[in-house]
Amino acid sequence: MVKTRFAPSPTGKMHVGNLRTALYSYMIAKHADGIFMLRIEDTDQERYVEGAVDIINRTLAEAGLKADEGPDKDGGVGPYVQSDRVKAGIYQKYAEQLVEQGSAYYCFCTKERLDSLKTVIEGKEYSSYDKHCLHLSKEEVAEKLAAGVPHVIRLNVPQTGSTTFHDVNYGDITVDNAELEDMILIKSDGYPTYNFANVIDDHLMGVTHVVRGKEYLSSSPKYNLLYEAFGWEVPIYVHCPLIMDAEHHKLSKRSGHSSFEDLLDQGFLPEAIVNYTALLGWNPTDNTEILSLEELVDRFDFTRINKSDAVFDIGKLRWMNGEYIKKMQPDAFYEMALPYIREAVPEETIDAHVLAELAQGRIETMLDIRDLLDFFHEVPEYDTEMYRHKKMKSTPELALDVLKKVLPVLEETEDFNNDALYALLQGFAAENGLKNGQVMWPVRTALSGKAMTPGGATQLLEILGKEESVTRIRAAIALLEQV
Repeated sequence: MVKTRFAPSPTGKMHVGNLRTALYSYMIAKHADGIFMLRIEDTDQERYVEGAVDIINRTLAEAGLKADEGPDKDGGVGPYVQSDRVKAGIYQKYAEQLVEQGSAYYCFCTKERLDSLKTVIEGKEYSSYDKHCLHLSKEEVAEKLAAGVPHVIRLNVPQTGSTTFHDVNYGDITVDNAELEDMILIKSDGYPTYNFANVIDDHLMGVTHVVRGKEYLSSSPKYNLLYEAFGWEVPIYVHCPLIMDAEHHKLSKRSGHSSFEDLLDQGFLPEAIVNYTALLGWNPTDNTEILSLEELVDRFDFTRINKSDAVFDIGKLRWMNGEYIKKMQPDAFYEMALPYIREAVPEETIDAHVLAELAQGRIETMLDIRDLLDFFHEVPEYDTEMYRHKKMKSTPELALDVLKKVLPVLEETEDFNNDALYALLQGFAAENGLKNGQVMWPVRTALSGKAMTPGGATQLLEILGKEESVTRIRAAIALLEQV
């Protein structure tokens, strides 16, 4: 049975890289009809953020990544929160087992002594523990423990030979044991280190596949030493490429879209975020880009994850999000869009259903609604040069003449229906020896103050209504007369 885990630390918003880890872990499990587990790794108490666990749960729910086991669904291998596992004495038990068999030892060195072992090479600080406490006798160790001397437990790394770690995507990584430090397993506060807790939990919880970021590759050989010390089978490791920003720096908060919540706040749909995130380092064999979560699960092959870093292209995500918006059912889009529509156009006299219909096929994020529709509330300031349009053969001078002549025609008509208005303005153009565009362009510009609008001149006339439309055209005439 394939079993994967997502094991985030509750330190704040969920980074896109963490979301990808969760997504790939989920897809590996579900593709094989296996188990996807959630484990909360809160052993680093200094970085713990209140409410972060809620963010993790909310993000997974909104992304559609339902865990089969976790803090809220015991599968028989809990607790699923590492601080609870600390209280149960799980890590201490296994650390002491390693001490008893000579694979680990108690270290009582003070901070001052450890600092004295640090060296600086080319401005970078390095530390290498000298196994000083490994040589303490059992009596000395017992005496210090009884006296309550602060201590840690370290892995006794062999000083000769090498350790080889295998990753599905990056192959074999071999490191000389002499280059590996005796890493700490249990810290002085009694909490396990990240690496030690991972190995213990993954084994005890039956994890078969581990998905991690490439940045953890360098520490991976240490995992093998732990598995070998316990005589346990090493799970399959799947390391993923880094996610970079447009400048090819590691994606960070500075980009403004590094977390799932950031992207939701920017008007992206959860389904589009998940779809795009899946393609940051992997793609299906036929290069299809728009895929539901179910389709991603069906097509996912973790052996095809790229080695090269992935670039987070916000423009590509915007395009993909726009495609998802277009495919939404109109009623569902209306419900989601209504708050954005009313923020842009608070007037209840304008039918929000009509505005939603105009917007759905023309936006890439929900936030685009504001800039697309705000002119229905108020015409923005604009330059009269906007009336100049080469294709429409329009100029500010011609526009002024057209608007002055068309204003009384609109004031006299009672039928402000789109079709009737279109026929009316077509007839007006023909009677005055003008092309349709030489009438429609000035009217649309007068109504919106924008070069591009959702809908043509007569659609805007119908939506705004006779009174507002006439008011705006009069204001446009006054503006043009000042030039």
